[in-house]
Amino acid sequence: MYIHNKILSIKQINEKDIDLCYELDSTTISLWSKKQWANEFKKEGTKIFGLLSKNLVIGICVFQSVLDEAQINYFVINQKFRKNGFGSYFMSYLIKKCEKLNMKKLLLEVSQSNVTADRFYSRFDFSTVGIRKNYYKDGSHALLKEKKLTTK
Repeated sequence: MYIHNKILSIKQINEKDIDLCYELDSTTISLWSKKQWANEFKKEGTKIFGLLSKNLVIGICVFQSVLDEAQINYFVINQKFRKNGFGSYFMSYLIKKCEKLNMKKLLLEVSQSNVTADRFYSRFDFSTVGIRKNYYKDGSHALLKEKKLTTK
């Protein structure tokens, strides 16, 4: 796919890319330590995908599937590449992938204070189904979001 003359690809990334994941995380949402990233790669049912523009990783998604549900544990686009359709392209890919895997729903958590991300997920028909109080380090609440999927 071409967006603004950039060639995009999505590939599954593995444990040798921990530094890359940690680096992108620490310059964006600073969610996990390097040790936590290492643990994500070891979790059963977890897949980590990178969104690449040419050979540069500009986005990362970590999702875990359990039976017929998938949970997005991490989703980020490099700040320099935001508001250009890259996040939408990446999310559309992940939704289609989950549907092909016969997942019935896709779940995620987003900080109640992250209005931009909440709006982004709403565009993909994620609805708020619960709240985790004081969930994040800064004391903000996590909104539990869910999207029902249509299986093929």
